[in-house]
Amino acid sequence: METKPYSSATNVVALQNLRARGVPDVPEDVDFLMEHLNDPNFDYYATLPSPTSSTTEVHELEPKKIAMSEYSGGASDFDVESRIESTRYSTASRTATPSTFEYDDESPYPEVRAAVASIDDPTMHVNTFRMWALGIFYTIVISALNQFFSMRYPSIIITAIIAQLTALPLGKGMERFLPTTRFSTMGYTWSFNPGPFNIKEHVLITVMANVVVSGAYATDIIATQKVFYNQTLTTSYQLCLVLSTQLIGFSMGGLLRRFLVWPSSMIWPGALVTSALFNTLHKSYGKPESRHISREKFFCIALACSFVWYWVPGYLWTGLSVFNWVCWIAPNNVAVNALFGTSTGLGMGILTFDWSMVSYVGSPLVTPWWSEANTVVALVICFWIITPILYFTNTWFTGYLPISSYLTFDNTGLSYNSSRVVSNAAFDVAQYEAYSPVFMTATMAVAYGVAFAAFSSVVVHTFLWYRRDIIRRFKSSLRDERDVHSRLMQAYPEVPQWWYVILGLVMLLLLFVTVEIFPTDLPIWAVCAALALAALLAIPVGMLQAITNQQIALNVMFEMIGAYLLPGKPVAVMIFKASAYMGTNQAVGFAGDLKLGHYMKIPPRLMFTAQVLAAFLSSIVVTLVQDWMFANIVDICTPTQPQFFTCPSTSTFGSASLLWGSIGPHRLFSPGAMYSPLLWFFAVGAFLPIPFYYLARRFPLSYWRYINIPVFFAGIGAMPPATGINFASWAIVGFIFQWFMRRYHFRWWMRYNYILSAGLDAGVGLSLIVIFFLLQMPKGGITLNWWGNTAWQNTADALGTPLYVMPPGQTFGPSTWS
Repeated sequence: METKPYSSATNVVALQNLRARGVPDVPEDVDFLMEHLNDPNFDYYATLPSPTSSTTEVHELEPKKIAMSEYSGGASDFDVESRIESTRYSTASRTATPSTFEYDDESPYPEVRAAVASIDDPTMHVNTFRMWALGIFYTIVISALNQFFSMRYPSIIITAIIAQLTALPLGKGMERFLPTTRFSTMGYTWSFNPGPFNIKEHVLITVMANVVVSGAYATDIIATQKVFYNQTLTTSYQLCLVLSTQLIGFSMGGLLRRFLVWPSSMIWPGALVTSALFNTLHKSYGKPESRHISREKFFCIALACSFVWYWVPGYLWTGLSVFNWVCWIAPNNVAVNALFGTSTGLGMGILTFDWSMVSYVGSPLVTPWWSEANTVVALVICFWIITPILYFTNTWFTGYLPISSYLTFDNTGLSYNSSRVVSNAAFDVAQYEAYSPVFMTATMAVAYGVAFAAFSSVVVHTFLWYRRDIIRRFKSSLRDERDVHSRLMQAYPEVPQWWYVILGLVMLLLLFVTVEIFPTDLPIWAVCAALALAALLAIPVGMLQAITNQQIALNVMFEMIGAYLLPGKPVAVMIFKASAYMGTNQAVGFAGDLKLGHYMKIPPRLMFTAQVLAAFLSSIVVTLVQDWMFANIVDICTPTQPQFFTCPSTSTFGSASLLWGSIGPHRLFSPGAMYSPLLWFFAVGAFLPIPFYYLARRFPLSYWRYINIPVFFAGIGAMPPATGINFASWAIVGFIFQWFMRRYHFRWWMRYNYILSAGLDAGVGLSLIVIFFLLQMPKGGITLNWWGNTAWQNTADALGTPLYVMPPGQTFGPSTWS
């Protein structure tokens, strides 16, 4: 393959229409290292250029007149050969002036250089018939299928990577067969087939698919109202609720661009994997590679191996997936099963041979190693030390329950039957007093404490590290960014702020109308409080995910706050939680997709239109599909449904609604309640960031700067239902690739790391679909009954055996409660 000459944003060919750029709004008298201590991904040991290393006046082309070398569709060969000590990126010196200021010619982050091209072709066709046709097709099909299968157990999710892989051959097929005739409509010239199907069309199609993969959060509210509260709901109510809660967060995400998208330090590791796969698929599509194995071939090999291997732990020998081998040796030893089990145990077995188990909490090839290290230390302290102490000392009567479960229990050790404390869709105190208080497992109790600590720590951490950045960026714009990707994006007109404001106001009015006209018991002031919480937490939560690839699960906190504000109103609490949670979640997700568009140089206005249209169409599709299912599937959402449409997510959602909205958090966590000591975690989370902040400032290049308390607590937020085996195996693989390979085989890591992650994920996803439709779904499924598939199920771990078994007819816990 002929090597193309290296090109960058400052290697311009045409020199006409130049204009001088001003110095970005960054203080010139600050110490560079101290100002970047809040960025553990930055390589501080790289040799920085001297303040006087360049005196060349920097100019940039006017928008849409940037001359580039031929677009290669992927990272350049120089990117592949980059070393971690590379000094090709520049920084602003303390004595910089408009005539001496340097701009980054490459990203200062090796992760970004490994996955993202630093060149662009603004003349590429993006707003094409092919893009919209395929994007809308995937939006409708994925929305409908995922909503349909989400109400079944076992289920399957069609992920965005499936769309990413299949859209390329479909796009190339349309390129080949669609007519090239040009049409003129109202002065606009267009064609069904304007030229080769390109990477930017592919990105927008995948973004539209990614927006709709997780469905609509509010559909669980609707299902809960129908199943748990026997309410009859109109289609207009369902559409208004789903649309307003899905789209209101997008306006927040757009307003957060200056904080979460434009800064180069917001690397968004998840977007890097997607970028690497895009570049891989398009760079060598149909082209031979002679010097070394191409990224495309490597991806195909990884996908094929992952696809074939998953049949072993996913179907042939499922014991290799859970791999609680210690429990096989002592299947009836409750203590051993509690520690090493993976169904209701702590998962101290460490290893698994199932990539879906390894990547259950996220791909370990994406999350930075320092973030993984924080998480695994938190796992050991919180769940492998504190949790066993609570359990084996029978604190909060946890010894009468399995050590780990996401379910709640009554005083006989059975799952809590929330319907026994509800009468006419309202909490019945008399029935509650006659039944039982709520009991949580040891891991669930610790998980609530961890969630409380994560909430307070992220606020304090953000204030300590980012307060000056946040204040400064209120006044910044895209033109104030010095990195190459932000400069390339100046070729495209930005989305005006008023677009986001109008979208937010329309959805806010729709939400107000929904809660006022329909019987939700949710006052408008509570909606405003929920959205204020979402807006307050969007920046810190988004920054944490952009830097560390870790998400903070705030749904529990929002539900708890809503339950305190709206006691005894379960439907109102559900909508309060949905408004707050989706406000934050959609804002952060929208910003993540915008960062992908930033990396792939997608025109921002097209990105906005594609995301909003996909969310709008998806909201309608999922609502209609769910409505059809309730009308046509017999006994849906019941445990004995013949086709297994038991609605597992709705059951969990409804139980949480009854627990928080009916019983209320004051009976669990308020002073004097059984679990009130967990409130101390708020103070712990608020205090711990402070000493580590000052230690990092005192010892700038020490390991103190890698200790991140929000990551420490939020990283383990998936337990339960996750177990230690998920986190331990995830950390081991992360150490191998994100530390060892990155440190000692950096060129291989730059070339293949993210491609390997995408290939493994894609292989497992495809294998899951084939196994589900071929072997599990038809006629009740085909199972293999042999020791490898049954031994792990015949253990105290799989059976959920508690440490202390209650005799029939007896109860544990307090004798009275109210």
